[in-house]
Amino acid sequence: MFIPVTQDETKKLGWDSLDIIFVTGDAYIDSPFTGVALLGKFLIKHGFRVAIIPQPDWKSSKDITRLGEPRLFWGVSAGAVDSMVANYTATGKKRKTDDYTPGGINNRRPDRATIVYTNLIRQHFKKTAPIVLGGIEASLRRIAHYDYWTDTVRRSVLPDAKADYLLYGMAEYSTLKLAQAIKEGRTIEDIRGLCYISGEKPSDGIELPSYQEVKEDKNAFTRMFMAFYDNTDPITAKKLFQRYDNRYLVITPPPALLTTEEIDSIYELEFENRPHPIYKNQGKIRAMDTIRFSVTTHRGCYGECNFCAISMHQGRTVQSRSQESILREIKRYTTHPDFKGIINDVGGATANMYKVECKKKIKTGICRKKRCIFPSSCSGLPIDHGLQIQLLKKIRNIPGIRKVFVASGLRYDMILDDTKNGKEYLAEIVKHHVSGQLKIAPEHIDNSILRLMGKPSIDRLIEFKTAFDKLSAEAGKKQFLTYYFIAAHPGCSEKHMRKLKSFAAEKLHINPKQIQIFTPTPSTISTLMYYTGCNPFTGEKIIVEKSIKGKEKQKNLLLSSARNFSKSKNLQVQKKISYYKN
Repeated sequence: MFIPVTQDETKKLGWDSLDIIFVTGDAYIDSPFTGVALLGKFLIKHGFRVAIIPQPDWKSSKDITRLGEPRLFWGVSAGAVDSMVANYTATGKKRKTDDYTPGGINNRRPDRATIVYTNLIRQHFKKTAPIVLGGIEASLRRIAHYDYWTDTVRRSVLPDAKADYLLYGMAEYSTLKLAQAIKEGRTIEDIRGLCYISGEKPSDGIELPSYQEVKEDKNAFTRMFMAFYDNTDPITAKKLFQRYDNRYLVITPPPALLTTEEIDSIYELEFENRPHPIYKNQGKIRAMDTIRFSVTTHRGCYGECNFCAISMHQGRTVQSRSQESILREIKRYTTHPDFKGIINDVGGATANMYKVECKKKIKTGICRKKRCIFPSSCSGLPIDHGLQIQLLKKIRNIPGIRKVFVASGLRYDMILDDTKNGKEYLAEIVKHHVSGQLKIAPEHIDNSILRLMGKPSIDRLIEFKTAFDKLSAEAGKKQFLTYYFIAAHPGCSEKHMRKLKSFAAEKLHINPKQIQIFTPTPSTISTLMYYTGCNPFTGEKIIVEKSIKGKEKQKNLLLSSARNFSKSKNLQVQKKISYYKN
């Protein structure tokens, strides 16, 4: 069944009122990859009446009022992507397309959608049920944060939107507990993963520098952010609070880690795996190409790349589903009328972290002074791809399955560090799970920049490329690696991009195409570096390219053809690349 989006649908279900209404910046696709669909199905399973208003017209009342008011709360999300990232490129240009909008035209998601939707509700329902913010935009803006689009430090989105509560991270059980507490009239302040505003200073927890302090002082901003970052682990985190004038933003510790049974129960909810019928004549939703008939095997990422927000949203501990649950989901796909025998992806934030996690971390929490796989893999992390190999083989053997792709992205350093099953895992990927090209994300090749990014050294990339090329040849397949790079990351200069260009020609034998300019999104270490011009781990000052012209030049240095690049002052590099191209 689809979650209702109209009054007619609620009436057909026999519902004379609604408990919860979700408002989202995405089209409604009934899939476990759609946040409001997952939450909605989860809450319905637990007895609540839920509806969705997808992509409401924010300039009128027609959409936001069509279902009336919920009894318990409104749930507001900007969608699967921060609305400012969805609407603008790193150089500030308006994006013309939107993968989560029917027809692909970017005209249905407002800037700062979380705030706009909350104001829309307040405008048309004066004294309404509580408004609860969620999704990645709210999650990463839950504290005072640097906002790239205005080049200022903004308040937490909770007081900015004038909402009542904010639930951060992967919030199924937090949302359920909040719904139950509101229904039963109980206090909500002990719910984990919750942000709320208090008129009184909390008696326990860690007080962060106030909003006024962090707005005026970059050193105070750094202290705030690092304390915030250090308190995102469910086991070790403390309550945090931050003063805003005469009120306090309170952030409770993250929700407890899910058991295998709990995460299985979430992903085994029944989904239609297609867009709601209201979009039948509105054009294709391009996100379907990626998420339809893909499977989430786990959550979280212990990679902690400094520019990535996944660990801040999903967590730094990997929580995996059981093989039985994954196989049951895929078997259901084989009965879907639109299924053609192809599984588009089997993975998570990083595909090959499934069933790999430190037992000590699960019991006592993250290590404060070291990371799991940076600058190298910790000896306490049991990297073994054996269970992943077993899972992929079982999926291939399901009747009706023709092809299984692993498209989530791989940590190639982990494959190399697995002395037991790493080579066999890569062989499996090469033989069975690549569609001609395997996408990897080295991001750069200069080790000084890689350290600032939190990425493995360039030696690991060369080692992996050698292994991949060898196994592809042995399998008799013409396959290649596609590399993703970042330009204008904090610390990166034109000199570093020229070095990357030369390396790509000499060692990788490519003219790079997949390059993005670094976007400072809220709540990442790299954004902290961008704003402060300082490495927070060492105190070292670093260069930061902030001009649009300079950023574009760094990207174009890598995109340029060998002929254009030959104009470089480095004549030796000129000759090598000209030879390669000719």
